[in-house]
Amino acid sequence: MAELEKLELKISAALKEFVNSTKPSSKVVVDISPVLDALPLTNLEYWERFIRDEYDNALASGYSNRWRFWQNNTPRITLLDLCSWDGYRREKALKTISEKVPNKLFLALVLRRLNDWVPQVRQAAQDALAKVLANTEPSYVADVICFTFSHWSSWQRIDDSNRKTLLDTLANKEIARHVKLKLVNSAAGPLSSILSEVGRTDALDDSLEEIAASAIQPSLRAKAYRCLFENKISWCEGREWEWTDRRHNEGRMKLIIAERTLSHGAPLLPTLLTASNDRSSFVRRVAAEILIKELDNLGSDSSILAEKFAIDRAAAVAERGKFALKKLAGDTLF
Repeated sequence: MAELEKLELKISAALKEFVNSTKPSSKVVVDISPVLDALPLTNLEYWERFIRDEYDNALASGYSNRWRFWQNNTPRITLLDLCSWDGYRREKALKTISEKVPNKLFLALVLRRLNDWVPQVRQAAQDALAKVLANTEPSYVADVICFTFSHWSSWQRIDDSNRKTLLDTLANKEIARHVKLKLVNSAAGPLSSILSEVGRTDALDDSLEEIAASAIQPSLRAKAYRCLFENKISWCEGREWEWTDRRHNEGRMKLIIAERTLSHGAPLLPTLLTASNDRSSFVRRVAAEILIKELDNLGSDSSILAEKFAIDRAAAVAERGKFALKKLAGDTLF
């Protein structure tokens, strides 16, 4: 049996047990959060739908005895109702949150409600968010914020105030530290995009050199080095329609790019030397591009670096190194 199917059966059984424990005749409510801890955030949309369907089925079978009319057959509101089809139950579930949520899954579901299609649910999520973020384990918050940053560019209903609330969370040094550790130690995922979104604030400006030198993912190291070389960080602010041919009613969506100057810069030559020795051609190619731009500012080191890049084993890097050598030689073609 596949691992996914085993996990689905385990969660389905746990949901049925939980529903039975919430009946008026039951004295102890089962804690389902340890089972849900095993769910990966990367498949959150799938698991949200699965939990919604299985929970609805469990409620339908557990509260369907109409002959015992003297018993309360209305299911109580729980955190599982964050997945409900019913907007009233989603709103009430958010309002039941006092200070914190038990695990990362529920925290991610609270954040997803900021993009809910019901305005009252979005407001309830905003009201709950400040309490939840302040009282939840920093490592949980860091994981969920990174997950949210990788997705929220596609969220159409979240407003600027809620984005700011999440970004302001990075002012907490412990949360920012966990975000940095997640970026440095993760091997897969849209880490460059996450770094761009984090770059809306200066929370990781001091850590960019460490990320550039130590991150596992090559594309993230290349992104961090580029930010250091250019002394700025950019991100996608949104999209707008751009006409390409009004006569034929043709156009396309164009990205709106915003940027911010870093609060802390890095010395050009030492950073360039470090990047030129990186094990990834992605990083060395960025370094070679910066060398071409800064040829006149590096003195005799320009030719040394250009010769090094010109014999690089990666064709894209070697091509840029040869181009730099020709510029230094005063080739009239350039």
